Amino acid sequence: MVSIIQSPLVQHDAKQVLLPSPFHPRIEQHCLVKNWMSWNGYQTARVYDTLASEYFAIRSSCSVMDLTPMEKYRISGPDALSFLNRLVVRDVSALKPNRVTYVVWCNDEGKVLDDGTIFHLHQGEYRLCSQHHQLDWLLISSLGMDVSIVEETHEVAALAVQGPTAYSVLSAAGFDGLDQLKPFGILHTQLDGFEVMVSRTGYTGDLGYELWTNPSNALALWDALFGVKQRGLYDLRCIGLDALEMVRIEAGFIMPGDDFNTAETTVRAGHDRSPFEIGLGWVVNFDKPHFTGKQALLREKDRPIERRLVKLAVEGNKPPVDSFLYDGKKGRRIGTIKTQIWSPILKANLAMADVEYRNGKLPVQIWAEIYYQKELEWQVTWAQCRISDVPFWTHPRRSATPPQNC
Repeated sequence: MVSIIQSPLVQHDAKQVLLPSPFHPRIEQHCLVKNWMSWNGYQTARVYDTLASEYFAIRSSCSVMDLTPMEKYRISGPDALSFLNRLVVRDVSALKPNRVTYVVWCNDEGKVLDDGTIFHLHQGEYRLCSQHHQLDWLLISSLGMDVSIVEETHEVAALAVQGPTAYSVLSAAGFDGLDQLKPFGILHTQLDGFEVMVSRTGYTGDLGYELWTNPSNALALWDALFGVKQRGLYDLRCIGLDALEMVRIEAGFIMPGDDFNTAETTVRAGHDRSPFEIGLGWVVNFDKPHFTGKQALLREKDRPIERRLVKLAVEGNKPPVDSFLYDGKKGRRIGTIKTQIWSPILKANLAMADVEYRNGKLPVQIWAEIYYQKELEWQVTWAQCRISDVPFWTHPRRSATPPQNC
């Protein structure tokens, strides 16, 4: 038996195309440049003030970002664990209550549909968070299982609090017990009389937390955080999606739909990707029972590598936007840069790139053909690229328990 519950539509002005977040009354005051975009139907800021100030808030102090638009599903029932373990490629049978893990799920051909996180909220009760809408796939995958699937995207307000002083800011705001909260851990607590779930998770590669509460508490939660700034204790700054894009590439995190085509959105054959092809083979567990895509992934595992999504450092200061990659300077074309940024902290061009292998091996040299505009004229240059097997940027405080007060 499958129990299906969908959230009621959020009430909003019929003239308003995008949904306002529960934090919107505060967010709108902070968004000085009014640079908005849609994220899963919500009005979301790309930039609040300046991109540079938001980036350095994440890397040097404390940043706050609205995560409410993230897709969220509550999964429970007698077959909840069996359902999740069949859905995703990672073995989640040992995921204990109050813990979080990163997961990927595929179609029958072993091609990635999306990635996300599974929160084990309470015994036998889970929350699945994803980048894109997944309700249809969850319902199809749950046929024949006794599981309840509740879409709760609109029922949970969420904030990411990230940066070196995140622990200090939350402590000053009144959160207790964070000193013992380990990475990927969950703390159920109260703040000013209302419930907040705190997870030590994030998408920045730095010390960070995510706060989850009922939308009715959203403004009180926001005011508690920014009250720390008003008291002159620590600086906080709102950040938008553009700043998040910079730090997630520095941290080596991938973005479905940007770095690779998801299986659901791919139009042409051969343009979707498996977990192995996007560098996520480490989350595939073949020693667990059947999961969707297992047989296809077993066959792929035994074949020579054909392509990989890799982290590239590109020489020079010319942005390699959508650049073609070649095996040697002006050699055979072997790939394309998917996303790229200039890292202010590393002073380097960083990119995620789809690269073809030959006979299961990488080319000895990778060169990017970069087109750029200078004084209204297009120029072309070549830049050598270096593959990084580790994140471009990380910091020990990300995993330190307890975190150091800053």
